[in-house]
Amino acid sequence: MYRYIYIIIGVLLTTNPAGDSRAQSGMHPFKLGSFDRGGNTFVGIVLGDTLVIDFTAANTALPVQGNAVAPPADMKDLIVRYDSGIRDRIIQIIEAINRFPTNNRPGYVHNLDDLKVLPPVMYPATMMNTALNYTEHALEMEDVRDAGGDASTPPGFAAPDSTRPPGIWVPAANDKRWNPYMFLKSPTAVIAHGETVQIPLGRTEIDWECELGIVVGRTAKHVPVSRAADHIFGYTLELDVSDRGSRGDTRYGSDWLTGKSHDTFAPMGPFIVPGEFVPDPQNLRIVFSLNGKVMQESTTSLMIHTVFEQFAYASNILTLRPGDVIATGTPAGVGSARNPPIFLKHGDKTTCTYEGIGTLENSVQRNN
Repeated sequence: MYRYIYIIIGVLLTTNPAGDSRAQSGMHPFKLGSFDRGGNTFVGIVLGDTLVIDFTAANTALPVQGNAVAPPADMKDLIVRYDSGIRDRIIQIIEAINRFPTNNRPGYVHNLDDLKVLPPVMYPATMMNTALNYTEHALEMEDVRDAGGDASTPPGFAAPDSTRPPGIWVPAANDKRWNPYMFLKSPTAVIAHGETVQIPLGRTEIDWECELGIVVGRTAKHVPVSRAADHIFGYTLELDVSDRGSRGDTRYGSDWLTGKSHDTFAPMGPFIVPGEFVPDPQNLRIVFSLNGKVMQESTTSLMIHTVFEQFAYASNILTLRPGDVIATGTPAGVGSARNPPIFLKHGDKTTCTYEGIGTLENSVQRNN
């Protein structure tokens, strides 16, 4: 009977405390990514998911209005200096490019298909993920792990004897949700859109979790929920690949290292959408497909803890820095919760889409 209650939790408690003050009416939306062309790595401005402007080359070639801006060395550098001239220069570059005829664009404007897409941030110093942040996913995993769990406390709700960790998470007195549950994922697991997830030797229970990634924009420590939006640069996608197999014993509970941080277990990208172009991150449609078949279909409105609450919670544990990424949890529909279970296998194709953010595609192969 709890399945209907779970959906309501996310809708009632999800709020957007602040919009992005940089948003401009009528401004041409763009995305940002990292690319390789013939061995030359550069930060690119992405238009319409089809064209990529080499920022450095365009910045050199086009006249400057106002103060000159040094091109970013990489995505982290762009994020740090975004509001100190880079954003304005991006707008100038886009306006200049739009004045060129479509059949006579300059050489620093490339078709996306002619480039190798790299992870948008190479590489986050810290990657944090939120576990069980959608009520229906919490329910399906409870069924897998606990054969139904404790029926008196449905997933999403704090148990009656729960306490709040002081200094980390102290919600309103009437907030009945459980505490956020976050873990670290190794940045060494990051691969790009189009690259291959490697099934580790001897591991057979490899699962998918299609997630929205928060890209940190400013150094953040003890940030309140009401100020979280001010510290978020933008959003990307992460496929949180998960090893559901046992570590062989039951010491110390869950083994997050084995479960989450194998090499290639964090496909990320393809691009970053600046926060000013995401008016409500709690209203995005989610679709994950495996070999063309839809396996997950939901909306970010059903998160138990919002992107802003997750950001605040994480910043109360460790200092977040520009370019760090927080993956915000996955909705129901993972493979291990199906009957019979479905796990990733050699030759599979994964497609993770969040409305307005993009589509992250990866192939799967088994290590021999």
